[in-house]
Amino acid sequence: MTTEPREHSHQPTLVEDLLLLLFQPASGTIAGENTLFYVLGGAVLTDLALGDHLTTEARGRVRSVEGHPPSDDLLRPAWDYLSAKPKGVQTALAAIGPPLRAPVLDRLIARGDIDQHPRKVLGLFRTTALREGGTGRRARLLADVRQVLVEGTQPPTRIAALAALLSASGTLPQFHSEIPWTSSVITRAKELERGDWGADAAAQAVTRTVTATVVNSAIAAITVLPRS
Repeated sequence: MTTEPREHSHQPTLVEDLLLLLFQPASGTIAGENTLFYVLGGAVLTDLALGDHLTTEARGRVRSVEGHPPSDDLLRPAWDYLSAKPKGVQTALAAIGPPLRAPVLDRLIARGDIDQHPRKVLGLFRTTALREGGTGRRARLLADVRQVLVEGTQPPTRIAALAALLSASGTLPQFHSEIPWTSSVITRAKELERGDWGADAAAQAVTRTVTATVVNSAIAAITVLPRS
């Protein structure tokens, strides 16, 4: 059964874009499940930085910008959490990441980017499977990331952040058919992780700093966990 897309009042968030990219249409699975909450949490923090809702403090801590909450309910809990006092990024990732998978997936299904359909396991047990929806948004996002990593084009801020987070997830080798896993791609991905986007330094300074801090904290946490 295909879920009819429902109109949504918000533009897609970065965390939605990231989960949609990590979705693997051929298998109906999501890449990097074992460490997913770190990168989803990272995407939320990065999105808050993109919207000027988040800033950095000493020793790599992050905090909410007072009086400037996000309107999207996927982002608001993280802003609320960081409004009490500044937190270290790894602490923030561990707190805000785990609950994200279900509501983000629900949002993608509601938009029609991913479909659910019923199936039977062993001919007896009913379950649901995921498949790519008909919006074409995943293909467009993947093409944008490929342009940055393979063709070396100047990335818009949002795509630079998305590519950095995708690299941080450790799943880029699984995209080899679309994004060849070459030395030049690895080098460019690492540049993006460090915040070297080749973008306007003055305009992008806070976002690049937050993203680099988030991405490298996520990598540090992910490397000690088993990969799926």
